[in-house]
Amino acid sequence: MRYLIILLLCLLVGSCEKDITIQLDPSLSRLVVDATIENGRPPMVFLSKSLDYFSKIDPAVLSSSFVHNAKVRISDGSTDVLLKEDSIKNSTGTKIYFYTIAGQSLPFLGKLKSSYSITIEADGKVYNAKTTIPETTRKIDSLWWEKVPLAKDSNRVKVVVRATDKPGLGDYIRFFTKVGQQPFLPGFNSVFDDQVIDGQQYTIPVDKGFDKNAQFSDSTSYFKRGDTVMIKVCNIDKQTYDFWRTSEFNFQSVGNPFSSPIRILSNINNDALGYFGGYGCQYKTIIIPR
Repeated sequence: MRYLIILLLCLLVGSCEKDITIQLDPSLSRLVVDATIENGRPPMVFLSKSLDYFSKIDPAVLSSSFVHNAKVRISDGSTDVLLKEDSIKNSTGTKIYFYTIAGQSLPFLGKLKSSYSITIEADGKVYNAKTTIPETTRKIDSLWWEKVPLAKDSNRVKVVVRATDKPGLGDYIRFFTKVGQQPFLPGFNSVFDDQVIDGQQYTIPVDKGFDKNAQFSDSTSYFKRGDTVMIKVCNIDKQTYDFWRTSEFNFQSVGNPFSSPIRILSNINNDALGYFGGYGCQYKTIIIPR
């Protein structure tokens, strides 16, 4: 009799279940800015429209998200230039649109210890931001490779850098790596401050740059024998550091039910997403023998 009562209660509870479908309102489209200027290089500005959180992204959706015919101006305080829209095709044949100084007679290249402002006019709104290309305060002293301990693959290696930080707090860096003719990619955690290593020489392994659209695995952060590796270490200002620090934390916490919500810090006004960042870069290459 007791088992019969339990069975009836289970049936009663099960019969009370109801599927609930939540219809999310579409989010308002916002301007997304990815604007950079490096020492010795022209400014590069990518403009697009934000997509809904659950949007399916394919080449057609990506192409339609770019913002065309915007007025983009960059100034260093004495020279003001109007950027022109240009495009390139990526590896899948999709056109990627951006704004730069292509085709202009006078070059406008980034300089160390210089400040810049950007003004964007798009869809009837005006957006502004400022950034600085700092001096290079992290000196790369040496670079070498080592075997990965206990690795099953004997071809797997890690790259190690010894660097010196200039005395005085407030130095921020972002690093990238490239292998062969591949593009520069940022590390999984690509930004660091100098709270711990201020004014010191330190040794640290350098993770291989990571394509955030690819699947991450245990071997993603290592290099292989035969690789020609170029490391790009860039000093950045505090606002650029804050943008990437919060952006990378947000990326790493996706799908984690125990993570705290985080707001990505942008330096673009008027409710735009993204950032305008200056990079003071230096490069170092190492050839790993087979």
